[in-house]
Amino acid sequence: MTPGPGRPLAAALAEGTVLLDGGLSNQLEAQGCDLSDALWSARLLADGPGQIEAAHTAYVRAGAQVLITASYQASYEGFERRGIGRDEAATLFARSVELARRAAGTVERDVWVAASVGPYGAVTADGAEYRGRYGLTVRELERFHRPRVEALAAAGPDALALETVPDTDEARALLRVAGEYGLPVWLSYTVAGGRTRAGQPLDEAFALARGHDEVIAVGVNCCDPAEAEAAVRTAVRATGKPAVVYPNSGEDWDAESGAWTGAAAAFTPDRAAAWEAAGARLIGGCCRVGPEAIAGLAGVGRGREAG
Repeated sequence: MTPGPGRPLAAALAEGTVLLDGGLSNQLEAQGCDLSDALWSARLLADGPGQIEAAHTAYVRAGAQVLITASYQASYEGFERRGIGRDEAATLFARSVELARRAAGTVERDVWVAASVGPYGAVTADGAEYRGRYGLTVRELERFHRPRVEALAAAGPDALALETVPDTDEARALLRVAGEYGLPVWLSYTVAGGRTRAGQPLDEAFALARGHDEVIAVGVNCCDPAEAEAAVRTAVRATGKPAVVYPNSGEDWDAESGAWTGAAAAFTPDRAAAWEAAGARLIGGCCRVGPEAIAGLAGVGRGREAG
């Protein structure tokens, strides 16, 4: 295993703002990969690991200080549907961390690896992560997430990214499970109209992270950039923790057609600076935000020189 940074991610956040990467899927598509499979980018953990490493490397070269692994849509159940047994699936979870770690090792500076733990709705591959409220109890969601979190934690990432969470039930489940493994985590919701995708008030949603010492940042991802600043302010106010923010391009995902619709928003350093002023300390991009946009944010952040 390639060694990680010499200091915790939380220590870097205490010093200033750290730059996240952008959307892994759009970079893989730019490299010519077909992501139409239900496993999405996770399929390439088995069929094209070199493509994933190359995508991570593109973001490192753009200045990213944190790489999020290709495990967002990975699950034992999803791998099993492709004929991949549990032992091989565990190997693929571990591979997601090692591919990011190898890309991080291509530069002489700290680059952290965050293992992506996507929501249950991502695994159903029907757009449910943008709705939430799957009809499952918190306990059932815990049972679903625990094996995948365990596999990712065993691979030794620097943090767990509990990301694109659509509602508070899933946040509760993820926080309970992640707290069992002793790793730093961040919790980020996907939001719309100033509420979670399931319609819950953001101050209540973010407040779930209070009292969880392992949570190093709370915020939003895969949302319209126009939603980000207000959400960051709410996250900081509700938790007293640094905020994490990595919106998508502002386009909307149509699960039925399997395509992005609408116009992209401006993803500018000025906008990112406003997020930082509001309390964000982990800043980057999500779907449809590529290395060029991340490179444009490289001047944002008081902690960039220390990285």
